[in-house]
Amino acid sequence: MQEKTFTITADTGVHARPATLLVNKAGQFESEIEISYNGKDVNLKSIMGVMSLGIPKGAEVKITTNGGDEEEAIKGVTEVVNEHLGE
Repeated sequence: MQEKTFTITADTGVHARPATLLVNKAGQFESEIEISYNGKDVNLKSIMGVMSLGIPKGAEVKITTNGGDEEEAIKGVTEVVNEHLGE
């Protein structure tokens, strides 16, 4: 299992476009990938799940990967977060 915490710095938080980028990236891996915010965990491969979290600017989120390609998965998702959403 791999786990990483991020702070969302994008002014609009996790809105539709970057959420779609995250979901698309997560879908490239066979590992289970979850995003956690405010005590709630959802599948990062589900756009509806990610959007249901309503993640605002300044939020701290945790992404967890578990599976055969978990290291590649956490790296791929980290690149998307760093490029579009936060740090």
